[in-house]
Parts: sequence; C-alpha cells; structure tokens
Amino acid sequence: MVVVMAAEATEEDADGVVSLVRAAGGEAFVSRGESRTIIGLSGDIDRFAATLNLASQPGVSDVVRISVPYKLVSREHRRERSVIRVGGVPIGPDTLTVIAGPCAVETPEQTLASARMARAAGASLLRGGAYKPRSSPYAFQGLGEAGLKILADVRAETGLPIVTEVVSSSDVDLVASYADMLQVGTRNMQNFPLLQAVGGCGKPVMLKRGMSATIEEWLMAAEYIAQRGNLDIVLCERGIRTFENATRNTLDISAVPVAQRLSHLPVIVDPSHSGGRRDLVLPLSRAAIAVGADGIIVDVHPSPETALCDGPQALIDTDLRELASVALHLSPLVGRTLTPAPTPSAAAQPGAEPALAAG
Repeated sequence: MVVVMAAEATEEDADGVVSLVRAAGGEAFVSRGESRTIIGLSGDIDRFAATLNLASQPGVSDVVRISVPYKLVSREHRRERSVIRVGGVPIGPDTLTVIAGPCAVETPEQTLASARMARAAGASLLRGGAYKPRSSPYAFQGLGEAGLKILADVRAETGLPIVTEVVSSSDVDLVASYADMLQVGTRNMQNFPLLQAVGGCGKPVMLKRGMSATIEEWLMAAEYIAQRGNLDIVLCERGIRTFENATRNTLDISAVPVAQRLSHLPVIVDPSHSGGRRDLVLPLSRAAIAVGADGIIVDVHPSPETALCDGPQALIDTDLRELASVALHLSPLVGRTLTPAPTPSAAAQPGAEPALAAG
C-alpha cells in the first residue's frame, strides 16, 4: 500500500500518517520528491485499510493498493514514466541521452581527452570510474578520491556532469560530494547496505542489472533505493550471463520494454559491457535506440591499446563520429530528441578541488 500526500501537505501531515501506521504495528517509509511525498507501508495491509481510514487523514491525496512487491518504482504507483535530471540533463521518455567516457579514470590528460571525445559524439553526461570492482584482485582498482578530483575538474572544463561508480556504503558520502550521479554496478546490484546508502545520499542513481538477475530482482533492488526516499533512479541493462561465450555478456534487449512496462523509471542500455568488443558497440547501440531505450552508456578512450580497464570495447574517434550520426538521425525516428550537453558553467559544481594539473 502507498499513501500519496497532496502537493500542499505539510511535513507534520506526513509524520501523522507515519505515527498512525507505526502505532498499528506497521512500518512506513517516506519518499519526499520535488512536488509531493509518498509513504510506502508494510505490515498487515488489510487491517490498515479496514481500521486506519488513511484516506481521511490531513494532507492525504490518495491511498493506492499495489499488488507487485516493488511498490514505489512500479507503474501501478506512477502511471506516467519518470524523467530523471542529472546536473540538469534529462533522462526520460522523450529524449535520448548519451553517456560516454573512459571505463576507468587513469590520468587527468586521458580523462579530459576522453571527455572531449564523448562530447563530440553527442554525449551529454560523462562516465568515468574512480573506484573499480574487478574480478581479479590484481587488476587496476581505480584511483579513488584522486580520480574523483580529476572528474570534477574535467566537468568544469567540458560542462559534462559526471556519472561514477560507488562500490562501498562507506564511500557514498565522499563519492556523492563529487558526482552528479552515482552508479551501482552489476556486482553490487544486491548489495543491500549500499543500495540503502545511495537511497539516502540525495543524488540520482544508475542501477545496473546484475549479471544473473531477473528483471523482478532488478526492480526489487531499485525498490531498496526508492524506499529510502530516492526515486531518482535510472535502470541500466548491461547484458546478462548466459551459456553464450561469443560475446562478453548477452544483451537482453527485451528487458528494455519489459522494464518500462513494469516500472516508471527510465531504462538505458550499456552496449560496451554487453558485447565486450568495439565492433559490437555500434550495432548494439542501434538496437537499443530502436527498441526504445532512454539512453545508452558507452566506453571511450583516446588510446584503447594502453587502457588499464576494458580497452577492447572502448570506442575511438572514427567510431564516435558514426555513433554521433546514429544518435542524431535515429532519435527522431523513435519520437525522441537527442539530449544536448550543458555548458561548462552550468555543470561545474563549487567546492571541488582542481586536479588536472596534479600530474
């Protein structure tokens, strides 16, 4: 059950509903959005409906019974599909948003060059990993906060808001102080303490589908974030693990319309980690746009042969020119407009320490 508060409802009105439910032995989870507050209830829902008369409480606009377990992220809760804004850049049903950048931040020069390549390809958001959860403990694990500082400086230089991964709940506040959007990767999709931490961080979250997760498990992971008050979530289909070994992962292209039917959240596709090879990224990008994805996220690198992470799938200049053309020309055919990149002054955040001259 979900209680929808009226736009003019006060914080005291919401607190009154929470107190009423808890006094009856239930739990209430408050999600405060820009325009209104939603309260998700758990417990003996039938008894709440019969005895509490929630619809008559001050400030309550509606009480909705939702049958699916992922209540706050479901289309039953919100029929209209959501638009999530990242540093002013929209991700949603009317636009195609391209996110691009290096899989890992290595140096200031490499990151800035990648960002300029990304912007030239039509990207409006910059991806880059400062923390890298790797399968091998001997692989490059990222630069940590030094990488975040590089990303912040590159944002000021290029105007591209940054999307970067967080791998530990203890790092959420630090990463959120630099990033415009936090990414939860496939290996952490069911890291529930991390999901709860990013749910309370006040920044949009990109949630990648686990490599062996069902769509319902993916949406339930998103519900952990939403339950902590953060509905600014973008789902990312990045390929799942199957018996096929001709590609790095198997892109489940059908997951895009299925997730969009079940949830109001935007759904984007990662063709780089799906295919795992440069020659597959463009065909998979076309498929993602054609099926109705709200965006794509791709790897780029000025020198893939020297990349410390996922060089074989990183796009180079010639690929990016074609990607720019594909995104520009296919978007109108599926009823979308390509999201423009913001200006440097619009995306820069105060308080980030300069890093480009750090070497």
